[in-house]
Amino acid sequence: MSNMTAVLPANLTALQLHVAFWDFNNDSYVAALSSAAYPLPSAPRKHITPRRSPTLTDPFSSIITPYEVYHGFRALGFSILFSIGGLLIPLFFSYPTTLAHSWFPDPFFRIYTDSIHKAKHGSDTGIYDSDGQLRHLLFDEMFAKMDTSSAVVEEDGRDCNGTTTEREGSLGVGDLFRLHKRNRVAADPAGWSFAAMEWWTTWLLLQRDGRVWKDDLRAMYDGTLFWRIRDEREKSTEGWTQGYGYRDWAGTLWRNGTWKTWEGAGDTQLMREL
Repeated sequence: MSNMTAVLPANLTALQLHVAFWDFNNDSYVAALSSAAYPLPSAPRKHITPRRSPTLTDPFSSIITPYEVYHGFRALGFSILFSIGGLLIPLFFSYPTTLAHSWFPDPFFRIYTDSIHKAKHGSDTGIYDSDGQLRHLLFDEMFAKMDTSSAVVEEDGRDCNGTTTEREGSLGVGDLFRLHKRNRVAADPAGWSFAAMEWWTTWLLLQRDGRVWKDDLRAMYDGTLFWRIRDEREKSTEGWTQGYGYRDWAGTLWRNGTWKTWEGAGDTQLMREL
């Protein structure tokens, strides 16, 4: 995190950092990351030509194309089919970000990250404010209210070995359903759908022991998690060991009669490719 933030402009919002991973062709501030500890995701570049020289003095020049959206999901380990489904993002969110530049829709469905905050939708958590900044207190409050089934810790704050421990927040599938239901507002079917797809994708990418853990979710909100996942997938023999994919579903269903991999005693870590 420190190496990355050292080369980024201080005026970028958390939401801009969240989507920076998908800027593959170095047309903005993300170019600085290529020389830091978080290199750009590998992807075919023969069809991508930089539109301008990157500069840190004018960070609000990033454009994310549908092509980059697809390859961003692939770099995170999602399947071809799921990554194609990810093209719903530019389909629905291109025009809101384009409005900062023109009343006319972008014919190529590109996303302009300088106005990414305009793509915020209703029925969300509100963790990002209207400017795209991260609301840390609201983030902590979400876990305080919704985390009802975290790992059991003794009431006096000690674990079974008598060691003082701090409860690590996490959200299970039931918690996420309740969170989605709580945030739904009237007459907002689009917002309900977008929120459901976002939480579904988040759980598929991050789940460990059936839960989304607080530190992972915070890193996802500020964008640093995506670079870490890409690095682990490319540099580690095991790759990214969290998440849930087709092989997890099929393997544990065959062996244990349940889709819940974390309930299968003695299961080995399955290869994950969503």
